[in-house]
Amino acid sequence: MNRRKLLKAATLAAATASISAPAIAQSAPTLRWRLVTTFPKSLDTLYGACELFSKAISDLSDQKFQIGVFGPGEIVPAFQVFDAVANNTVEMGNTASYYYIGKDLAFGFGTAVPFGLNTRQMNAWLAYGGGLALMNELYATYGVYGVPFGNTTAQMGGWFRKEIKTVDDLKGLKFRVGGVAGQVLSRIGVVPQQIPPGDIYPALEKGTIDAAEWIGPYDDEKLGFLKVAPYYYYPGWWEGCANGFLYINNAKWAELPKAYQHMVTVAAGQVGADLTAKYDARNAQAIKRLVAAGAKLRPFSTEILDASFKAANEFFQEVSGKNARFKTLYESMKAFQNEQYQWEQVCESTYDNYMIRKLRG
Repeated sequence: MNRRKLLKAATLAAATASISAPAIAQSAPTLRWRLVTTFPKSLDTLYGACELFSKAISDLSDQKFQIGVFGPGEIVPAFQVFDAVANNTVEMGNTASYYYIGKDLAFGFGTAVPFGLNTRQMNAWLAYGGGLALMNELYATYGVYGVPFGNTTAQMGGWFRKEIKTVDDLKGLKFRVGGVAGQVLSRIGVVPQQIPPGDIYPALEKGTIDAAEWIGPYDDEKLGFLKVAPYYYYPGWWEGCANGFLYINNAKWAELPKAYQHMVTVAAGQVGADLTAKYDARNAQAIKRLVAAGAKLRPFSTEILDASFKAANEFFQEVSGKNARFKTLYESMKAFQNEQYQWEQVCESTYDNYMIRKLRG
């Protein structure tokens, strides 16, 4: 059974568990929605997830619920997806929450914040730690409902034209980086730049920026960054994970039949799980190709990590003193993270660390 057939079967079973097929057939309206995404068609992971979601909904609804997928610039620019959903230009959009911190810095928690949750912790916090309810309280103030839509996993630290050994090497560096990370990096001398994914390579090639981070090996290889910046740093401490969202206009969501709402939620979960698995599998293969092609892997120094950690915590405290919603989300996330690491150091990390040592040996 291929992946799409498996997705269809699993989603259909869950979505129709409490509703008989005849009832769905009789009550289901014919709908045509539009889904806009921040991510270009060249990224088969992210844009491909939108296509897979659209196909699943179409199949599950017996072709009655059709969702057209549109890339950046086809209806709205890359960084206007959330606004397009909020003002009902389109019914649905896929993007990263932290692109919208200009509205409220609390948006950062929907995707990632510096030294925040890892992928499994993020999934657990959203589902069982109150995170999703808190994020939807924020989104609701803009007339939007959010559904988690996959996590791209821990990020690499980006591509640099020169080696970065000390904090001083970062001063004045024009660095393409998204979300709250820019607010923190600016405290240690970086000049952050937020650039849509499709525009990163030209900016790096022309020297408009000195360095850039995107996601990780698989997508970075596709975007060709190695051609213009040989030093590849890790870890991307500003994104221990990077969670995406499917945003839906609140009024349109309320109009959907319950069966369609359930299809959307379950299909988004299945597609999101597939996206994460794909990144895990493809990044492991792509990093070997990049190194073979000349990428120079470098870890960020302890000096840089410590300075960044200090700056991040000072930032969190300052913003929490001014923004009650940010404070609530930060405290919820931090308490959940602390509890998770208490558990993970018992079993998960000891197992992983042992296996890494044995495989290296």
